[in-house]
Amino acid sequence: MADLYAGRNVDPEAMYARMKRLMDAEGLPYSRRTHTYNSRLAQELGKWGDTRPGGEAIHDALYRAYFVDTRNIAAPDVLIEVAQSVGLPADEARDVLTERRFKDAVDADWAKSRQWGVTGVPTFVAARYGVVGAQPYETLEQLVEKAGARRRN
Repeated sequence: MADLYAGRNVDPEAMYARMKRLMDAEGLPYSRRTHTYNSRLAQELGKWGDTRPGGEAIHDALYRAYFVDTRNIAAPDVLIEVAQSVGLPADEARDVLTERRFKDAVDADWAKSRQWGVTGVPTFVAARYGVVGAQPYETLEQLVEKAGARRRN
């Protein structure tokens, strides 16, 4: 992580402390990572999971693997284990990753993100308004109200 932030005028400790406070406030687990990994294959596996009954559970499992258990989500074997942990077939997950079956779908997501000016994750967009980064509930509430949502009682 030190190499990632070198020369960027960024305080990694302050960034971690901010994220930890936000996660704690929401009751979400969050660990201190010492490495960052390319999430491209994890994104492709997530797209596949979305096509399978119950497969949406893979997103929470990928979050846990990376941000809580600090696992290398660039490693196909780790991703296959994650898929299997939520009931998805390991052999099919392996084929999805090896054959890059969802590469084009993720490419299309990235193209749309560039078109919309997304610069980081998460990014929340509602009616062409957006906020970048982990945000408190109140900020997201303001976003959807700005986009025209009416408050319900």
